[in-house]
Amino acid sequence: MSVRDDSGGSGRAKAASRAPASFGAFARKPVERNAVHAAAGPASGIESVQALPDGAVEVGAIVDAYGLKGWVKVAPHAGANRGGDALTSAKSWWIVKGREIKAAPVVAAKTHSDSIVAQLSGVGDRDQALALRGWQVHVRRSDFPSLEADEFYWVDLIGLEVVNEAGVALGAVADLIDNGAHSVLRIEYPSQGKDGQPVTGERLIPFVGVYVKTVDQAAKRIVVDWEADY
Repeated sequence: MSVRDDSGGSGRAKAASRAPASFGAFARKPVERNAVHAAAGPASGIESVQALPDGAVEVGAIVDAYGLKGWVKVAPHAGANRGGDALTSAKSWWIVKGREIKAAPVVAAKTHSDSIVAQLSGVGDRDQALALRGWQVHVRRSDFPSLEADEFYWVDLIGLEVVNEAGVALGAVADLIDNGAHSVLRIEYPSQGKDGQPVTGERLIPFVGVYVKTVDQAAKRIVVDWEADY
């Protein structure tokens, strides 16, 4: 996660430094595909909490048990090979189902095919792991792996104002889409329907260097080479 990255994707977009790299190509930090990331220090087990921590981002969902020793299988919204290492790098997850929220220390986690598998503290057998199916997984934004200067997490682009080089406002980033070749900005803007009633318009702008000129996260603005009537 198209890859899901609304309030919570951890997909990455990477700006091109030279041709033929794509401005919006996903990038994943070099990491051994089957490397196990173990948490440091003691873990106290899964515990109920009142609220998610500040900066929590939904990054995936527990979909199954993995093996017989209590490991869980997670489908990351960004894909295991496209930002899923946010799950393997975090020492704690927060899992949510309905109104229930639990803090889940991570004992170990690794990439497995197109999924993430992990051992959570206090989950010791397959039945306990199966009981966690359907829980959404959140991690703190501060736990995401660091990026290079020309890389961007989708979650950090959502909400940014988009203007063209003439300064014309085109809307704000509502979502991103992965079309397989590159990311696409989905931009929403206020418009008017044929009946004169207000509606929400949509623009799709490929997140590639020919169109996207600058991304200024501090100013919360993206400048693009794109006309308002496209």
